Amino acid sequence: MNATRQTGRGVPPVAATGAGPPAPIDGRKVAWISAGALAVFVGLRLLPTGTNLSHMDFRVEARDTNAIEFCDPLNPQFIPVVAARSPVTMTLGTGGPATMGSEYRGVVTLRTGSAKPVAPEDLLVVHTRSLHLLIVDPTLTDYQHVHPVPGKNPGEWTFSFLPQRGGLYRIFADFTPVATGRGLYASVDLPVGPVAAGGAKVQANRPAAATVVEKNDCRFSLVAAEQPMRAGAIIDLRFSLVAVSGGAVPLQPVMGAFAHLVAFDETRSGFAHLHPTETDLLKPLDAQHPVLKFKLTIPQRGRYVIWAQVNLGGREVFVPFWFEVFSASGGK
Repeated sequence: MNATRQTGRGVPPVAATGAGPPAPIDGRKVAWISAGALAVFVGLRLLPTGTNLSHMDFRVEARDTNAIEFCDPLNPQFIPVVAARSPVTMTLGTGGPATMGSEYRGVVTLRTGSAKPVAPEDLLVVHTRSLHLLIVDPTLTDYQHVHPVPGKNPGEWTFSFLPQRGGLYRIFADFTPVATGRGLYASVDLPVGPVAAGGAKVQANRPAAATVVEKNDCRFSLVAAEQPMRAGAIIDLRFSLVAVSGGAVPLQPVMGAFAHLVAFDETRSGFAHLHPTETDLLKPLDAQHPVLKFKLTIPQRGRYVIWAQVNLGGREVFVPFWFEVFSASGGK
């Protein structure tokens, strides 16, 4: 039987299937290829990442049960920053006292538990910035979101803002170390004068719970899928906008998202920084009635405010929504 078959005119014959035993494997070539692959792997592992900090620099002692856990951005929840110890400390240096109605310029310094500075190369850029400062007054009616820039010394970050009230402002830092890839937080307080007589905390009548707010010719709505909202449960939030005078809503991305939500409790023990599930900025929303969805878990019952931050035609707008969270058992 002929051991070859003709595949076409002028085409050389091709060996038939099973015409002969396979060529022997060259063990030396395999060894050289394996050694080369291993060398490439080791070399990549040794390449510098730009940061001098490791994963262990952002861990707390195992016996410390009251510590901040790394935050998973896919499972956003309220973080008790003040009550839980963070592996990063934030201190505040100022050039003078802060005063209501005057621009304040200050410096915050970030350091690990072993006093190593946390510099720009140690942080990932998340939502267009390496470091976010969430600043809120005692009444929760003045909220500002600012982005510090690196200072002259490692670990220093300079920032400025215009306080609208007096009292003890709280500054929360939101950042993600390169070494961990998970969100971390820290906080520090800033006294702003004038303060109430006797140094008492400034008090204000809390606005009533509301799901609809009108501002800048827009009607903003923030509604939970299930009412009432319960502590410990995943809360699905629906945020929408409509132009009061009709027409399209000039909604534009802000910090790499269609909107940002930040939740605070009344005692400012912590916060939650939320981003919409609609992450594709190239996929347009409904121009007449854009709708965004968020998820949030709040561990404790109480009164909260969620500040929405959006970009309307190039102008950033902040809108507050007050709400109650009830206990998981059904009681208030």
